[in-house]
Amino acid sequence: MTLDDMGSRICIMGPSNSGKSTLAEAIGRAKGLQVVHLDQLHHLPNTDWVPRPSDASAALHDAAIARPGWVIEGNYSRLLPQRLERATGFILLDVPPTTSLYRYVRRCWFERNRRGGLEGGQDSVKWDMIRHIVTATRGNRIRYREMMDGISLPKVQISSTKALAAFYHSNNLTR
Repeated sequence: MTLDDMGSRICIMGPSNSGKSTLAEAIGRAKGLQVVHLDQLHHLPNTDWVPRPSDASAALHDAAIARPGWVIEGNYSRLLPQRLERATGFILLDVPPTTSLYRYVRRCWFERNRRGGLEGGQDSVKWDMIRHIVTATRGNRIRYREMMDGISLPKVQISSTKALAAFYHSNNLTR
């Protein structure tokens, strides 16, 4: 499956810190698509990840998916049905929890203005997030894999950093 097979509305999902934002930015540049980071729609800017009221984030989400072309990254399963209704392609990043944990710590300590970050926000290592990556990610990965079977869109599942690098290379994407 190539990126060209996925059309102009691509949905990327996967565990926290699996590379969704970086991949979305790369695809957006390559295909000339607007990039939508669901974390930015779900959380208030200039905060330490304070959520918006759910109706406000849902309205921002629905406005984003109404556009003619986009690559949207993030999970927020409650809004997934309408997102998949509009999507023309689907990518599941399924990297191991150790990779996600490493990326989380790296982004908090070393990356300023990271892709997909909150405007005016500063990431910091939080025990709740570490616990989420170590415990919840396992169940989410199983749920996402099962969900993949029911998606009839052109789709690809990427299950390792090596496979992700190959996807970048085969689609002429740059980080």
